[in-house]
Amino acid sequence: MSRRSLLYAANWKMHHGPAAARDFLSRFLNLTSPVADRRLWFFPPSISIAAACEASAGRQDVTIGAQNVHWEPKGPFTGELSLPLVAEAGARAVLIGHSERRHLFGETDEQVGRKLAAALKARVTPLVCVGETLAEREGGRTEAVVTRQIGSLLERITPGEWEKVVLAYEPVWAIGTGKNATPDDAAQVHELIRFEISRRGVAHRVPILYGGSVNQGNVLALLAREEVDGVLVGGASLEPDSWAELVGLGA
Repeated sequence: MSRRSLLYAANWKMHHGPAAARDFLSRFLNLTSPVADRRLWFFPPSISIAAACEASAGRQDVTIGAQNVHWEPKGPFTGELSLPLVAEAGARAVLIGHSERRHLFGETDEQVGRKLAAALKARVTPLVCVGETLAEREGGRTEAVVTRQIGSLLERITPGEWEKVVLAYEPVWAIGTGKNATPDDAAQVHELIRFEISRRGVAHRVPILYGGSVNQGNVLALLAREEVDGVLVGGASLEPDSWAELVGLGA
């Protein structure tokens, strides 16, 4: 595989408190070395952001992010976290619009767009997720759903701001199910996303990751596609040894 810039993002979801995050990163960093044009992002639970930042200090290839934020910088929003708060804890990226936020917690396209704009204003790099459900896919609505989701983002920010954005295509039907889109499936939707943003004046090549039951058995086939700039991984990122092995496959 030809060398190009790749991003491996680990979404720990509701796993690894501060002590576990420190132990994980201590082990993981001992197993890996920085590789040119490879970025490693970790999205721990918010309570573990500071610990993860401390444990990964000195590794310029590692970025710690938040799994979710509110779009307001402060206010009476009990239980929410603002971008200034997660940035103070050390987060330099934020996961926005993950399918679990959309479908379990009712997050709307409008809210995703507001979070995107807020992240850019706070100078925290947004990783924005889009993707269709199984019913939408089987109903032939993949293109319509993804186009709608991308359109809501395009309405919120200017073409020039897209150079600071990372996207992820995560088909909802492939998350935590053991199913995954084939490399052809992923590439087709990635091409659609690139078309939608380019026809609206975005000249920058926005990185687009694939997320959905990525593992050691399929990661190379996915990354072999030029349209796929990296992976967003949940379950397969929870053990340091296997995650180190997975990110090493594409090095």
